[in-house]
Amino acid sequence: MPEKPLLRIDDLHVSVGGKQILNGLSLTVNHGELHAVMGRNGSGKSTLANTLMGHPGFDVTSGRILFRGIDLIETAASPDERAKMGMFLGFQYPTAIPGVTLRNFLRTATAAVRGEPMGVVAFRKQMMAAMESLKIDRSFMARYLNDGFSGGEKKRVEILQMAMLGPSFAVLDETDSGLDIDALRVVSDGINALRGPERGMLLITHYQRILNYVVPQRVHMLADGRIVKSGGPEFARRLETEGYEGILSGVGAAGEAE
Repeated sequence: MPEKPLLRIDDLHVSVGGKQILNGLSLTVNHGELHAVMGRNGSGKSTLANTLMGHPGFDVTSGRILFRGIDLIETAASPDERAKMGMFLGFQYPTAIPGVTLRNFLRTATAAVRGEPMGVVAFRKQMMAAMESLKIDRSFMARYLNDGFSGGEKKRVEILQMAMLGPSFAVLDETDSGLDIDALRVVSDGINALRGPERGMLLITHYQRILNYVVPQRVHMLADGRIVKSGGPEFARRLETEGYEGILSGVGAAGEAE
């Protein structure tokens, strides 16, 4: 097992359009771990996801993001450089790209991340296996990316992309948003199939329901741009029962972690 944490965030402060959003967020995710981040709208969850991937609209005013020991802020790593290093972001609202088929998109993306294209036979074999496990019809290979897809189809395709790219760290931003119960189970099974001792994941969500299927090692509550309380899988159930206000009422001004 590698000694260094896969991801380490130290005292991260981030502003967007001059407004401070993250206020001293710290978090460590080790190899093989899946952490869940929960919080109300406006708490900073999506800001955290976009900052990790180097979105230029999110200004890091102080703090560090260490990925596999490399300081992403100090090196000013761009989003594509972070992807090549092994980072992946599953979007809350995947964008449709008319004119670009799913097959061509994935071939281009895998070639860019790997540094060279996969062989045609190997690519097709891997893609067919991943699509079957996610219950994605083969006809989707020739469809334009996310164009006319339902919410559940878009999220399945996000997990398909993760399966094809093989990142060492994945940020899944509200992957459960808009999913019915059947799609939620399929997407959750896909996430669980991609868990492993060398891969870390950060699952951002509003609700506990996906955590019934994707059980994290740690659950963190985000409020006012920082983690105010953490716990094991049972903490998500407590959040569901007591609500964010109920938990906040018992947290001191300086915050608390367990």
